[in-house]
Amino acid sequence: MTNNLFIGSLSPETTDAQLLEHFQKAGKVLSAKVITDRDSGQGKGFGFVEMETVEEAKKAMKELDNSTLNGRAIVVKEAKPRA
Repeated sequence: MTNNLFIGSLSPETTDAQLLEHFQKAGKVLSAKVITDRDSGQGKGFGFVEMETVEEAKKAMKELDNSTLNGRAIVVKEAKPRA
């Protein structure tokens, strides 16, 4: 288990700041990034959050998976390293 989380089903309007604020409920957030389309700047519907500790990442998965952010139920999973 790592402290990096994949966040899916985000609203295209979700910002990095909103993602950060939402995940601060579970602990200290080191980084929060919504992945955006390079041409339009609109969110692609997913992002990544890095929590300070593995324990906080587990807490975030437990408490925030299926929570509502910008009117959408989000998915919170452990981020898998790139192949």
